[in-house]
Amino acid sequence: MAKILGTQLFVHKLKTLFAPFGVVKEARLIRDPKTQRPKGFGFVTFETEAEAQKALKAMNGRIVRGRLIFVEYANDKSQKTDADS
Repeated sequence: MAKILGTQLFVHKLKTLFAPFGVVKEARLIRDPKTQRPKGFGFVTFETEAEAQKALKAMNGRIVRGRLIFVEYANDKSQKTDADS
């Protein structure tokens, strides 16, 4: 049970961290399927592209809880071309 509570707390903090830049529709932490431990990255989905851009500019390269974070646009798998393979 403590593991679930910890996960929810982190996602809440992730959502809270990005909320000042716009409406956060979703915040997901990626986990290892075997161990269920966080892989160290996640995804935040905003309501608009302008909000996402504002968050990217403000948060990329920032230190959060003692860690340097990098923020970039997620790759859309549906846009992948043969050259990307």
